[in-house]
Amino acid sequence: MSILVVTGTDTGVGKTVVTAAVAALARERGSTVAVVKPAQTGVGENEPGDLDEVIRLSGVTTTFELARFPDPLAPAAAARVAGLPPVSLAEAAVRIKELTGSHRLVVVEGAGGLLVRFDEEGFTLADLARMLHAPVLVVARAALGTLNHTALTLEAVAGRGLDLAGLVIGSWPAEPGLAERCNVADLEMLAARPLAGVLPEGAGGLDRESFTRVARSGLSPVLGGGFDPAAFRSTLTLSP
Repeated sequence: MSILVVTGTDTGVGKTVVTAAVAALARERGSTVAVVKPAQTGVGENEPGDLDEVIRLSGVTTTFELARFPDPLAPAAAARVAGLPPVSLAEAAVRIKELTGSHRLVVVEGAGGLLVRFDEEGFTLADLARMLHAPVLVVARAALGTLNHTALTLEAVAGRGLDLAGLVIGSWPAEPGLAERCNVADLEMLAARPLAGVLPEGAGGLDRESFTRVARSGLSPVLGGGFDPAAFRSTLTLSP
């Protein structure tokens, strides 16, 4: 895949960590990688944003933040409150396609979920993925409440004719409870395929070498790693 769009079932589910993991493994394989954030919200002008975390964790330094808005809101609302023009996803698509001429992989990290509005016309990350003809990697929570959010996101992916690159749990707890352990089978049922990865909680706090090692074991071969969903399932016990 030359372009991969990373979205989440909600905000704070681990999109940036998964984006960094995908980029780290591609870089490790010797691929030229670029990471694009169409809109960064909730971060001030001189504050580090999501792409700074991607750089720190993955070592990929070719990154592009197309717009930044200080308030922690959806991009359309954040632009409106700041009195700034919203992101043009049509222009973003052109820039991202241009990057594929010099990069083997371009990873696009969304803001919030798949259907969060980027402008007042209602364009979303799903529209950008369709413009790019790019598969969508969905990052989900492990905890109680994830099944409804995941089902709605996957329905939106399918309903808009997008290809699902896979479903990744963005932060797996060190001591999973019954809900987390039971949710694995249900998440795979919703996606109609095995999980494409499970990254442990706290992965974003690791140094680059340790993070790359975690990415290698936590993402599936289609994403450049060695994650085995069957082996992961075999570690789960469903008794309280």
